[in-house]
Amino acid sequence: MKFASVRIIAADIGSMVAFYEMVTGIKAQWLAPVFAEIVMPGATLAIGAVETIALWQEGSAAPAANRSLVIELQVEDIQSDYARLKDSVVLVHELKTMPWGNTTFQVRDPEGNAVSLYMPASEDAKRRFASRSA
Repeated sequence: MKFASVRIIAADIGSMVAFYEMVTGIKAQWLAPVFAEIVMPGATLAIGAVETIALWQEGSAAPAANRSLVIELQVEDIQSDYARLKDSVVLVHELKTMPWGNTTFQVRDPEGNAVSLYMPASEDAKRRFASRSA
C-alpha cells in the first residue's frame, strides 16, 4: 500500500490553494474548477471544493471542521521558513523543539486546519528521517 494524498474539503478553494502555494512554494495543478493538487515528494495535498462532497455522499465531509489532524511538512531550513511565513500566517506556536527531536512551528490555514512545518533537529531525529525513503 502506498500513502498517496490527504484531501482537504474547502469552503473557499481559492484561498486555500493560494495559502498552500505560499507555504510550500509549489504551484497547484488544477484538475477541475473544484479540485486542485499540490504534488510534493512523498505525497500530494489535494484540495476539493465543498461541492465535491456530493460526489461521495452528502454530509460525509464538511469544510473548516477539523480539530484532530495536523498536516506536517518537513522542510530543509526551519529558521528560514519561519522568517518567511511568520508575518503572513496565523501562528499557533512559534519555533520550538519537540520531545521527539523536531524543531517546529505551527500555523492555521484559512479554514482553521493545523499545519506544522518541521525539521529534524536532534541526532536521533536526523537518523530516523535519514532511514526513511522518499
